[in-house]
Formats: sequence, structure tokens, C-alpha cells
Amino acid sequence: MPAPSAATFARLADLIAIPDAADRATRPVVEAFTGRELATVPIGTAADALAAIERARVAQKAWEKRSPVERAEVFLRYRDLVLEHKDALMDMAQAETGKSRASAQEEVLDIAMTSRYYARLAPKLLRPSRVQGMLPGLTKTVVRHHAKGVVGVISPWNYPMTLAVSDAIAALLAGNAVVIKPDSQTPYCALACAELLYQAGLPRDLFAVVPGPGSVVGTALVENTDYLMFTGSTATGRLLAEQAGRRLIGFSAELGGKNPMIVAKGANLREVTDAAVRACFSNSGQLCISVERIYVEEAIAPEFTRMFGERVRNMSLAPGYEFGIEMGSLVSEDQVKTVSGHVDDAVAKGATVVAGGKARPDLGPLFYEATVLTGVTPEMECYANETFGPLVSIYPVADVEEAIARANDTDYGLNASVWAGSHAEGEAIAARVMAGTVNVDEGYGPTWGSTAAPMGGMGVSGVGRRHGAEGLLKYTESQTVATTRVVNLGGPRWLPAKVWAKLLPPFIKAMKFVPGR
Repeated sequence: MPAPSAATFARLADLIAIPDAADRATRPVVEAFTGRELATVPIGTAADALAAIERARVAQKAWEKRSPVERAEVFLRYRDLVLEHKDALMDMAQAETGKSRASAQEEVLDIAMTSRYYARLAPKLLRPSRVQGMLPGLTKTVVRHHAKGVVGVISPWNYPMTLAVSDAIAALLAGNAVVIKPDSQTPYCALACAELLYQAGLPRDLFAVVPGPGSVVGTALVENTDYLMFTGSTATGRLLAEQAGRRLIGFSAELGGKNPMIVAKGANLREVTDAAVRACFSNSGQLCISVERIYVEEAIAPEFTRMFGERVRNMSLAPGYEFGIEMGSLVSEDQVKTVSGHVDDAVAKGATVVAGGKARPDLGPLFYEATVLTGVTPEMECYANETFGPLVSIYPVADVEEAIARANDTDYGLNASVWAGSHAEGEAIAARVMAGTVNVDEGYGPTWGSTAAPMGGMGVSGVGRRHGAEGLLKYTESQTVATTRVVNLGGPRWLPAKVWAKLLPPFIKAMKFVPGR
């Protein structure tokens, strides 16, 4: 199955929110597997972003007037279109990123699941809700949710479809417009998602894709939108948070991770070994929630290391647009340099390579083997710093207490994986790991796929949450409307103010007997 055709790229290029795109400077978009140029993309400017934001503001006013049920119908249709065109979407994801077919399918299925979840939930969440008033019987209090306006989304290259559109789905269902800056390496993934949104009935100006440098287009978004959603590095997240803070606009971000796995005595090592391959090397390890540290109790560490090393050495690594290949390429030369730099540094300082450990230019320009190290020590680059590639280190520990302490010995707190002799033991360990998501008897999939539950990071791994009710309501402004009935706070006209003042304290005291107070 080949990469998407030139006609496909040309069709999608017409959806870019740059009016005179044909006259702009461009940058190449290459096939990650081969380095072959597939297309070009115009380089957007701050003026392009501002124009898209202004068009989005006009479209948003009409969109917010539609009922949540009517808005939801668009995304139920979108879900069906995504599944109908899943093969073409997977082709595009693989072409731009070099990921395996299975990792590309994760993206497509996540978009479909998120669309259906929020389409069903949004009407309920956005319905005005009655809450307990200040004075029972005398105060009627209702909470309403208003759209923020225009939401800016800055999406990354590693999951360039789902991390572009899934956050936008929640924002759009809340009544907002969205202007997105996709990563410059993967712009056509965002455009492929946009095309189906428009086919589902979403007004084109309501979801605008403006490619361009982060320092230009990204800065224009944070300086001119009403809310910013970012997925990427912790360093860039800090900068954007500072810029958003100066404007006092809402900001949410999923950032970096140095995610641990804990393997306790009693765990089924065969199951752990298979799952650890997914946890560490899905998407070639270029996944914020992938595992980079494995803490194994000493009694089982030699056997686990032997089994895991053998399994990783036998992984299939290849280019290809078909299922059955376990790992594809990295996305860029910078990623190859980072991974090889971490591995070479560790080996030079005494670490042992259990599996992998070298680039594979014979397969393509960006291939690097899935790599397992032991003997990694604090002075090595990969010990505490995120690699964001196919590299994991194994650390034997005396017991579970040491494993938990070392898992928590980091500024990051995004994801974790726990394996033990029973679900109860695993859940008890998980409760003590300081990470936003913890998977018991799996690596990352169950927490990510539980769209009804919040997903995000502690520490320097993020701000706010995606998924769950919070993942939609963060794109709204909550408003409390309280109506005073029968008598206002000044008391009845016929009652002296002094008497009313004396009656209030016992009335407030009696409220402890009112349910919910």
C-alpha cells in the first residue's frame, strides 16, 4: 500500500486557511520511511493566524447559538466518516510520521471514540443545572456554561491526528471555534481530519488550520485567542503558560514524561514482557506516556531482563503500510540524534546494551532499533531526561517500597505502569505513584482509552486535563445566576431591620439540617 497520492495532497492543500497560499514560501513534507518529498506546505504568518481568528470569531457567534444537540449531530456524523475513511487516514499518519500501522490505527480509533463520547456527553454537561441556593426556598441558583470564544490548539508531530482534532472536538462541542497550528512536519494529518469535519457539516471557518513556525503562528494564537491547548515539550509549555498568564486566558497542556513501570514479585513475566514492548516502543517510543524506566524486584530482575531482552531483539522493525510490523521509523533526524546521543552517552559511561543500540540506515534514513539498557546511573543523559524515543532502562530494586520511591523521584508525573501478583496489590501500588494516569497490568492504553476519565500530568508533565467532563468544561466560562424570591436579603419591609438581623443567625444555623448544606 503506497503513501497518499499527489492528488490527495493537492486536495487537502486547498483547505489550508491561508488565502494566497500558492504565492507563499513553502517547506517540504517528506515521507518518513524514505525521505522522499511528498508535497510542500505554505509557511503561514502571524497575519494569516489573525485573519483566521477573526473569521473564526464571526463563525463562532452563529455556532454557539445552535443547541448542543444540534452541534453533537455533526460529531456523530464525523465519527462515522472517520471510521469509513480509516485506511486513508492511517496512510497519511504513516507517511508523515513513519509510525507502524498499529500505531496509526490507535490515532484513528481514538478520534472516533472521542467524537462519540463528547457528542453524547456535551448536551448533558452544557444543560443549565440547578444547585442549592444561598437561602433554601428563597434563592433559586442556576449554573450555565458559555463558550470561551476562539480556542487556539498547538498540536505535535507524534500523534498529529488525534492530538490535533480530539481536543478540538471538545472545544467545538462546547460552542467555540478552533484555530490550529499543526507541527510543520505533519500538517497534512490535521488537514485530513479537517476535510472530514467539513464533510460532516462543520462550517469551514469554525475550524481553521494555519501551518507555520511555532514562534510566529503559535505566538499569534496565544496572543489573540481566548484559550490555548498545547501538547508538546515541558520547556515550550512553560513559555506558553507564561504568555497565557500575562493575558489571563485559560491554558491547558500535556507535556513531557519520564514514565516508570514497576514489576513486583508474583507478576506474570510473560504478560509483562509482551505488554512492556507496547508500553515502551509503540509509536517508536515517541509517545508522551510511553515507559522509559522499569523498576523490577531483584528476585525476578535477571529473568525479566533475559525475557524482555529476547523479546525486543526479535521485534520486527521495517517500513511498510501494512499491519504486522511492530515498529516503524522515527519522525526526524533530530529524533535519531537524540536517541543515539542518549544511548552512546550511556554506553560510554558504563551502561550495558541488552537489545538494540544502533541506527538502521539500511531500512531507511530515520530508523533506530528498539533499545534496552541496564546499568544506567545518574550521570548518564538518559537517567532522568526524557528521551522520547525507543529507549528504556531496567533498574533492579530491593523491594516495592524502593520501586515506588524511585518511580516518584522525578519532576515529571504523566503516566505509570504497575505489575504485581494480584490486581489488589497492583492497585495499592498504583495509588502511591504520583502520576496523572496509572495502568495496572498494562502500559498506557487503558487510561488513555478511558475517555470518561481525566487524562493529564502532575508536576512538570502538564496543566489541566483532557477527557472526561473537565476536558470539555475547561473550554467554557461557568456563570452562576441566582434569583431571590419572596424576600430579599434586606428582609421584609414590615419587619424592623434589627429584628431581621437577629433572625438571620439562627436561620443560618438551622441550615445544617438541610440536605447538601
